[in-house]
Formats: sequence, structure tokens, C-alpha cells
Amino acid sequence: QVQLVESGGDLVQTGDSLRVSCIVSGHSSSFSIMAWFRRAPGMNRDRQFVAGLTWSDERSLYGDSVKGRFIISKDDAENTVYLQMSSLKPEDTAVYYCAGTMQSYSSIVTAPTSYQYWGQGIQVTVSP
Repeated sequence: QVQLVESGGDLVQTGDSLRVSCIVSGHSSSFSIMAWFRRAPGMNRDRQFVAGLTWSDERSLYGDSVKGRFIISKDDAENTVYLQMSSLKPEDTAVYYCAGTMQSYSSIVTAPTSYQYWGQGIQVTVSP
């Protein structure tokens, strides 16, 4: 059974750094792409693509709002995917979700509907 479990969410201040983790259990090597999404506070907000990483060759893709500030990486030995966040801003406040897909794509997909496996989400709050 595949499970994605996030950890590391916290309340931080503007300009701080934070690393969140996603432990992947069960068939981790079957994933083609792992990604981080986020949902900002407010009603009916879609999950926004933050960053994605191909499992086999570690190609990465970032959303425009985090490019240059966030880094996605993985540790095969620990079956863990990380999101290192730097220069955090209040607008980065959101629930962050780890997601994975086992389907084959020619490039990293950014639509939430392309991912079949999701973590429970963790809160990251950036105070002004």
C-alpha cells in the first residue's frame, strides 16, 4: 500500500528557510514523478503546483512564484522527497501536499489531477 506522509510544517517569519519532507512508503520506485502542491487559505482555492521531480533522472520543474527560492530533491535511501524553502514570504502560507504519479509522462505534469497519490498535507505559515 502506497503512503505519502509529510512532515516539517511550521510557523516561520518572512525571510526564513524551512525544509519539509515527504516519506514515501510502498512501491516508491514505481513513481515516475513526485511533486509538491499547496493550497492557500480561502475558500475554493485550487491546489497550486509548487515543484516536481522525476524519480529516475531527477529533472525538476518549479512554479513561477517559487522559482529561485525553493528546491525539490529526494533521498533514495530514505525514500524521502524534500522541499527546501528559502526567502519565505507571507504569500507562501498554505497547506503543502506531497503528490506522486506512477503514470509515464514526457515531462513533469503540473495539474493536480495527474497525480494519483497524495499526502495528508501540512501547514506552513509565514508571518509578516
